[in-house]
Parts: sequence; C-alpha cells; structure tokens
Amino acid sequence: MDFQAILQTVLAWLVVHGLRVILIIVLAFIARKLASILANKFFSFLRRDEMDVEMQKRTDTLSSIIRYVLHVGIWAVALVLVLSELGIAIGPILAAAGIVGLAVGFGAQNLVQDVISGFFILLEDQIRVGDVVQLEGKGGVVEKVNLRMTILRDLSGNVHYVRNGMIGIVTNMTKGFSYYLFDIGVAYREDTDEVVALVKQVDEQIRAKAAFKDDILEPIEILGLDQFADSAIIIKARIKTKPIKQWRVGREFNRLLKKKFDEQNIEIPFPHVTVYMGENKEGQAPPLHVTTDKKEIG
Repeated sequence: MDFQAILQTVLAWLVVHGLRVILIIVLAFIARKLASILANKFFSFLRRDEMDVEMQKRTDTLSSIIRYVLHVGIWAVALVLVLSELGIAIGPILAAAGIVGLAVGFGAQNLVQDVISGFFILLEDQIRVGDVVQLEGKGGVVEKVNLRMTILRDLSGNVHYVRNGMIGIVTNMTKGFSYYLFDIGVAYREDTDEVVALVKQVDEQIRAKAAFKDDILEPIEILGLDQFADSAIIIKARIKTKPIKQWRVGREFNRLLKKKFDEQNIEIPFPHVTVYMGENKEGQAPPLHVTTDKKEIG
C-alpha cells in the first residue's frame, strides 16, 4: 500500500470516527460544565436561607463530593465511547480492570477502609465543612471532607490530614448548638448567692449587646457550687450559643465578669502562700520572728 492509499484511509477514518471522537470530547466538556452549573444552582437554592447554618454546612460538604462524582462519571462514559470509536473492545478491558482492581484491593486495604469510613461519615452527617472537631488527638476547623480524608486547620494555622479509616471517635463541638462552660472561682469569704446574682447581671448585660445577643440562644444556666478547691470555691455555669460562637461569647463574658467583680470587690483568688504558725488551746499563737540581712553592694 502506497503513501497515498494510507493517507486516504487515515482521512476517511478521521472524517467518520475522528469527528465522532472530537464530538464526544466536546460533549463531555459541555456536560461537565453543565453539571457544575446545575450543581451550583441546586446548592445555591439549598443555601437560600442564611439563618439555616446547619443546612449550609451540610450542603458545602456534599457539594464537592457530588461534583467530583459527576465529573468522574462523565469522563468515564466519554472514555468508553472514545475507545469504542477507536475499535478497541471494551469487554476484555473491563474484565481485566476487574481482575486488576481485585488485586489492587488486596494491596490497598487501608484505602478501601478510608473510603468506606468516609462514606458513612458523610451519610451520618458526623462532620461538615466549617465544623470545629477533634479527631485522633487533633482539633481544628474542618476545611475539606472527602471519601479518603478529613482536612483540619487549627488555631495556629497548622493543617492536619486525618485518614477517615483512622477515625474512631468524632468530637463535634459545633453541631446544632454549643455550650461555653464556666468554672468561676471566688474566695471562700464570698457569699455564693451574691456571686450568682452578679453572674446573672453580667448575663443580662451581654445579651443586651447588639454584637452578641443574636449569638446567645438561652440565658446562662447556673449549675451551682461545684467544688471546694485549695484556695477557692468553684461555681459552675454554662451558656448556650449558636455553633462556633461559644468562644467569642465566653471571652466577652469573662471580660465583663472581671469588671463586675472588681466593682463589687469580689476576690478572685490567685496562687499564694499563707504561713500558719498554729494555735494552742488558749487560742494563742507563738511569735513569728522575721529577720532581714542587708548586704552592701559596691
């Protein structure tokens, strides 16, 4: 076969099959773009209510997964169609891929475990993008969740990549609502009823602030006198807030409470040492002799 005959054969193939291959690729790009637009429209519709924070978190988490699955599915179909146009039998390739996939599955058990665990984490809505969680000793804000791993960023800016298959316990601190827990220590001399009344005054004060009133869901809950510590009595309380707002509210509450205690001369204990010389049965204590040594410097 001479060169001209080969060229005619190639041109004939390009006219028939080549145009189909190009058309398949173009349609795949169009379908991918259309899928992204439809997904964005759908999730934008779900996020229309700005007050529904929980729905926003879940849609943000699922949107990236759904887009990824759609893109993979579109390109997989396009690849099968292109191979068919090239005259390559799909059946043997799928059979070989099944055998290879089985072999790889035995060697990639950790990957399979990660994917299965990630699927159930997403299905059960345990973790969403934007949540503050603790996983395997690491804590931070969830930046991304996929079927293989969960990515966290802590307060210092460090990024932690946690494999889903390694996650045994998930501690989600911002799901539905949050609590800020107070351990309020005051001196033993203070009247606990007076301290509780001042705490409630501060609660009313912070709930009246425009910058914080929408973040607080309920008035502060006084749990009572919790313990007798070494140099203080501890009153435990908690305040219910919107998710991830508890630390912001708690810091402002502590600031206002410190000012209120200072105004009312409520002692907040700090580490100190008290020297006790003892007393006899008559209530008399032995004298304490203190001497100082002065040294000249020069």
